[in-house]
Amino acid sequence: MDARQAVIEGKTFLGIELGSTRIKAVLTDEKYNPVASGGFDWENKLENGMWTYSLELVRQGLMASFRQLSDDVRRCYRTELATVGGMGVSGMMHGYLVFDKDWNQLVAFRTWRNTTTGEAAGALGSAFDFNIPQRWSIAHLYQAILNGEEHVPRIGHLTTLAGYVHYMLTGVNTVGLGDAAGMFPLDGANGYSARLMDIFDGLIAHRKLGWRLGDILPKARNAGDNAGVLTPGGAKYLDPTGVFQPGIPLCPPEGDGGTGMAATNSVAERTGSVSAGTSIFTMIVLENELPMLPEVDITATPAGKPVAMVHCNNCTSDLDAWVKLFGEAIEAVGQKADKSALYDAFYRKALEGEPDCGGLLAYNHIAGEHMLGLEEGRPLFARMPGSNLSFPNFARTLLFSAMATLKIGMDILAGENVRLDRLNAQGGLFKVPGVGQGLMASALNVPVCVMSCAGEGGAWGIALLAAYMMQKKPGETLEHFLAKKVFAGDTGSCAMPDETDSGGFARFMQRYIAGIAVERAAVEHMRNM
Repeated sequence: MDARQAVIEGKTFLGIELGSTRIKAVLTDEKYNPVASGGFDWENKLENGMWTYSLELVRQGLMASFRQLSDDVRRCYRTELATVGGMGVSGMMHGYLVFDKDWNQLVAFRTWRNTTTGEAAGALGSAFDFNIPQRWSIAHLYQAILNGEEHVPRIGHLTTLAGYVHYMLTGVNTVGLGDAAGMFPLDGANGYSARLMDIFDGLIAHRKLGWRLGDILPKARNAGDNAGVLTPGGAKYLDPTGVFQPGIPLCPPEGDGGTGMAATNSVAERTGSVSAGTSIFTMIVLENELPMLPEVDITATPAGKPVAMVHCNNCTSDLDAWVKLFGEAIEAVGQKADKSALYDAFYRKALEGEPDCGGLLAYNHIAGEHMLGLEEGRPLFARMPGSNLSFPNFARTLLFSAMATLKIGMDILAGENVRLDRLNAQGGLFKVPGVGQGLMASALNVPVCVMSCAGEGGAWGIALLAAYMMQKKPGETLEHFLAKKVFAGDTGSCAMPDETDSGGFARFMQRYIAGIAVERAAVEHMRNM
């Protein structure tokens, strides 16, 4: 069946992801090939000390990305996008998104990027004997309780960004297991841990808030479950023109970690994915249980398998700022600055830099970084008087800085004998072929592979989960579906560690670790400048 006929007959799958810098919609055919796409650029804002996005912008961005997708379908296939065979929503994991019982928003969305819940995360970790990262929804909730915030007794619903959009489309309050694992600890594929929920309810019982945790969390659903259908109101929420029709089945909404794993075929033991954009994180599917590690989150695949997640709040934002600055400098002398060419130059020249960056050092922390105990970010660039400040070394330093904090967490996993055959990569750091991929392979000492459709990211990943819901055979696992049907022998393009680059990165990391005290001092002494 050609793509046009598949679109006309609704034999397609739609995935929508709300990422940190872009909302993207991807349409695939029955064989999982992307056939159309649309997008909307957006950015978080720092308001009243919190990184946030407005829900009105969520609505506008969804409509804009869907409109672009529909225009793409109309242009390419001379038909309207009226229906699909299945669809799903993905979004940034974690954070704090709370509503009253009637779904009126109580406080601004507090995203994963905020590092203001250290007290709550520490207290819950001790009570649960389970690491609770500052980003997790339960840490945000407990911090709001400890702070005595006035909205807390009125909470009726606590959800994620993907869960919120799914509710707007279906009227069903649910999240997938991978997304749920960033809200509260799971008991495997059984959903939230009942034992830990009881402990939490005990911690807050004396406050007489009028609700228990189970009352406000969304239902956790396994990959492959049907999670509702598109309502008439949901169809209008995406497409006010009325062309797109209700009645379409939706899979459970998932976090960007879970859809990244699906998009890179990284849901089986000893596989892992790395996503590198505004933030950078790895998701490693575990063979064995780990001890409690404050630097490592235990989350889950969309099917509930335990995953070690090393998450760092900062990756390419500082690099983006430097590229913008260089573009302004080029335009100041009367030349045209092409954004794509600038990025290509930064990445390509990084390969020409000295292995250890010539003695240069950078910290890319726009936001706080829990891995280093930093509540706030202070981007810094430093060098010794004798350092070799060249453009190739400068570019290489920015790329190494984007990977450095992740390296600290990955070394902790290596020390716990977590075995990994390869990392499957996606995200902006890998858009220039071979550069970020090769440097990361050397930095982490593991092969880093990019799959053929990795550029479509989590939007494609959630479309695959929608396809799994509709096409799976009885008893067929998600691992089998992805490995045998979707990827079917596609091993991607892999970069192997290079001995010279690995040695250079190790020397860079020695400087990086030694200089962390400077970064901490910058946070302390540059608060009110």
